[in-house]
Formats: sequence, structure tokens, C-alpha cells
Amino acid sequence: MGFFTMPNSKAKSKATTSTSNNNHNGMDFLLVFFPQDNNNNNTKFNLCSSNPNNLILSKTQFTISICVLFLFFTLLIFTLSNFEPSFSNITPTLQKPLIIRKSKTQNLLFPKKHLSTTSHALQRMGTLYRRGTRSMLDLMICHVADETVEHDFRLFLRLIHRCGVTAKNDVVFLFSSPSTSSTFAHVIQQENNAFSSLVTLHSELPNSTTRFTKSEVSFDLTRFYSKKESEKMESIWGKRIRSNLSKVEEGESEMAGMNGGGGGELVLSYGSVLSFDATELDPENSLAGFLERVPLSLRRWACYPMLLGRVKRNFKHVVLVDVKNALIMKDPLGRVRNRSPESVFLFNKKNSDKTRLRVNSEVVTGGARGVRRLCNVMPVEIVRAAMQHNNKKKNSVSDSEILSQLVGNKFMWKKNNINFIISTESIPEASSLVGRNSGTANATSLLNHAIIQHGTSNNHNISSFINKEICSFVLDSSVYRDC
Repeated sequence: MGFFTMPNSKAKSKATTSTSNNNHNGMDFLLVFFPQDNNNNNTKFNLCSSNPNNLILSKTQFTISICVLFLFFTLLIFTLSNFEPSFSNITPTLQKPLIIRKSKTQNLLFPKKHLSTTSHALQRMGTLYRRGTRSMLDLMICHVADETVEHDFRLFLRLIHRCGVTAKNDVVFLFSSPSTSSTFAHVIQQENNAFSSLVTLHSELPNSTTRFTKSEVSFDLTRFYSKKESEKMESIWGKRIRSNLSKVEEGESEMAGMNGGGGGELVLSYGSVLSFDATELDPENSLAGFLERVPLSLRRWACYPMLLGRVKRNFKHVVLVDVKNALIMKDPLGRVRNRSPESVFLFNKKNSDKTRLRVNSEVVTGGARGVRRLCNVMPVEIVRAAMQHNNKKKNSVSDSEILSQLVGNKFMWKKNNINFIISTESIPEASSLVGRNSGTANATSLLNHAIIQHGTSNNHNISSFINKEICSFVLDSSVYRDC
């Protein structure tokens, strides 16, 4: 296509034939088409018109590819995040147990190893060192004074493992502060691991090997035997573990089928081991406004109501014990198991004044209801006693004296509906039972008592004697580092 100009006169003559006359000054334009250029022009037009379409199409395809790729990765990540491997159900505090054939009609269920991880014990408070195999009916609360040394604490814990207390009780240690709790944490873990090793070693003994288990001072695994009962509840401490329990039941049923089924199946049963510190159970230090100094022997009475109030429907019996001054040799609840839930059993305390009743506050046992009511009354009585003393004697308040006054007041018995049972016996001191010699007869005399006292002069000697007796057995000594 080209553009040509023609003179004005010729254009005017042609225009008069088709239209009216017009007077024009200047140039007119005439369009002339050239057929020979059609192919080239069409090609240029097509190229100009097709390039934008191709660009848009390619961008669209690229965008769709990116979206599809993004969707694929999203689905892949979602699938992986919801995938649970087989080991995810294993928790630090309760492992999948191993069932070992004990005889043709009996087998034993026990964990292979305890891990040293910890978690919260109850409602984001406390520390759970070992979660029991099931819920226990009895609870032992052991307060650990600041002046308690590691050696005495270790011996106390070792004895309650060996004498079977942890077979029937959950054990709670009450510390004065988080720093004290962290100081003794490694001791708790070591003794828990030693207990696990003892279970493993004694369960693998042949039936003919009895020289390690006949003696009274040797570890007796039969105290921890319990018949498998499906109705037994899970431990209340720590997180609930439903998946593991179902796997345990599956393993038990499989082994029972292999053994011919039946009612001879035995399971290892033990309680939880945990701790709280006083700042968790008594954060405001309730007695601080009435006493210049509040030792744990007094502050513990302000901690008990918080703890026992939260677990009051879970336990039938409760034991309160001082770790520093007492050693548990046998079941401490033997005298109260058949008593009413309101019963509280107290030991008499040696007193030169025979006319005055004195009870020992270091060990308190009884029904959960009676002990809980006593713990609710004691803080009020401590405050009352502190206000009656003048400022110079405020720190002379003793929980043993307050408890003795409370027991001697019959009106308080009826008012608080507590049935006190006062033993005519006192807790014997270990020194009076052992004497100077360290023979087997003296060691046996220790085990004739459920609870003994360290004494005031020879704590270290008594601890060394008992530990020596434990380490005298080859099998038992192999699991303790200090043997």
C-alpha cells in the first residue's frame, strides 16, 4: 500500500462527477493498493498479532505448573506431619514392658530399663522421676529437711525400695526449695535405676538359686508380684498414656496364649516416685508472718492441705515421715490398714515427765481422711501457739508439742472428727538394736521393727552398718555404686 499526491485541479474535476463542487486549497490524499505486497504485509500482521498470544499462553502454563508444584509439596508435608512411626508411642516414664516366662504357669511383667527423664507430676507442679505401673491405694509423703545429708537420703530411699514400700505406695518427697530438690534429683534417679537392675537380676535367677533370697536382708522380688487385673487404674501422676497401655495388654494376651492362658500370670507392680517443693504447695509461706524463721518441719503442715486436697479421692492411707530422722524397714501401715478412714496412728515419744503426753511428729500414719483433717488443723494450731509466745520465744515453737497438745484435747478430737490412736511404744533407736557388734542377729533385730530412728549421736555408724549388710550379698551389691 502506498500514498501518492495529485494536482488539485484533477482532483477537483473528478470530485464534481460524484459529488458537489468543493473549493479546496492544498493537497488531497489518495490511497492506492498494490496487490504484489499482500503476502508480506499479511505476514507482518500475523507476526505482530500472534506474539502477544504466545507470550500470554506460556505465562499461563508456567503459573499453572507452579501452582501444581506448590499443591504437591503442601500435600507431601501434611502427610509427613501426620505420620506416626512405631517408636512415637514410647514415653520416657513408662516403657513397653517385657514378659518373661517364670514357670509353666506363671510369668513376670517388668520393664527392661528406667530412663532418667523427668516431667511434671501433677497439674504442672512437682517432678515425676518414675511413673508407677498403676494407681496405688497408699501414699507416703517424706519431707527432707535442709540439713539432711546425701548419704542419709540415699539410704532412706534404698530401704523403701528394698523393703517393698514402693510396691504398695506412691512416694512423694517434699523439699524446702527448688535448689534442694535439684541437689537430690540425681540420687533419686540412681536408686530408681538400681531398683530396675535388681528386678532384672532377680527375675533371671533359676528356681534352684535361693541363697540370695532366703535371707531377710536380701532383696525379695515376690513383694512386687501382683496378679494382672484389667480394672486396675492408671497412675494419677504425670500424663496419661493410653496407647502404651493398649500395647501392654496386647503383649500380655499374646504371652498368655503362648503359655496356655490362665490365671497364673503375675505382673510387676510398683508405685510412682515424685517430688514437690514448698514454694509450689505453699507459695506465700503462710506461716512467715507469725514466725521469724519457718523450718520445713513446720512449713510442711501448710503444704499438706494443698497436696492431699487434690488427691483426696485417690488414696486410702497416708504416711508422713521425716527422712532425716527415720528409716522405714517394713510396711509402716500394718497397724492402720484395718482401721477406719478417720484413724490417725501416732507413736509415743520418750519423755522424762511421765505425767505429760508427748507424741512423735516424725512419723504419722493413718486413713487418708483422718490424716487430711489433721493436716488442715495443724497450721491453725501452729499460728495459735506462735501468737501465745512472746517475741523472744517465737522460734521455739515445735510441731511435736503442738501435736501433743492437739491429741490431749478430747474436744478437738470430736470437733474435727479425728480418731487418734496413741501407741504405748516409742520408735526404737537403731543404736539400741545394733549395739557395738554387727552380727547377723543384730541385723535381724532391725527388721523386727517397721520404723527405726537414726538417733542423735551415731547416724553415720548406723547408716554404714545397714549399707554394709546390703552390700554383703553378691547379687545385690552388683547394682550399687557404693558397695
